[in-house]
Amino acid sequence: MSPRTYHHPDTDEIVIPRVLFALSEPLRLNMVRTLAEQGETDSIDLGPDLPRSTLTHHTSLLRESGVVFVRAEGRKCMIKLRDEDLEARFPGLLGTVLSGYGSAEDDHEEADA
Repeated sequence: MSPRTYHHPDTDEIVIPRVLFALSEPLRLNMVRTLAEQGETDSIDLGPDLPRSTLTHHTSLLRESGVVFVRAEGRKCMIKLRDEDLEARFPGLLGTVLSGYGSAEDDHEEADA
């Protein structure tokens, strides 16, 4: 039995509308933030409380948009951020989105306090 393989867009096929769409959903943005902080992670650790189908959907969308790279490792589905590819295509985008997201979260928490 051969290992699972996944299609990933080449770096020059990564387009801004798909990346922004992928990053527009809070759950996916949280997944990306976790990957940025922790590096390669088993997909199940990105949403341990989520149904497998939900996790697969969001992971697939991130992969198809070029935001993450997915590989099979035994029964695990390992995911890592394609930060170098994203930086090559859209310099500063990922850092800006993640830092802005952190600020918005902080602002929201301060408003609730």
